[in-house]
Amino acid sequence: MALLEISVVPVGTNTASFSSYVTNAVNLIEQNGLNYQVTPTATVIEGDINQLMDIAKQIHQNAMANGVNRVITNISIDDRTDKKVNMLQQIQVVQ
Repeated sequence: MALLEISVVPVGTNTASFSSYVTNAVNLIEQNGLNYQVTPTATVIEGDINQLMDIAKQIHQNAMANGVNRVITNISIDDRTDKKVNMLQQIQVVQ
């Protein structure tokens, strides 16, 4: 299990808001049956590394397909081989 943090920034839209892109991303994540957490600036997704790379690609391509000429997608991956990692455990460790 790995964690992927993703943020998508559409460039050149007619509005400063991009909540609809977040909603579309969440819909894709749910369709893929992955656990996730939306934060104020990104979304964190749990899954197998291959699933995570696939969903990141889907999220990016979906944003591009929604009338945007440019999309900046930032991802960060937390993947460990010595033990399983999940969002809840990562939060509990620091609380």
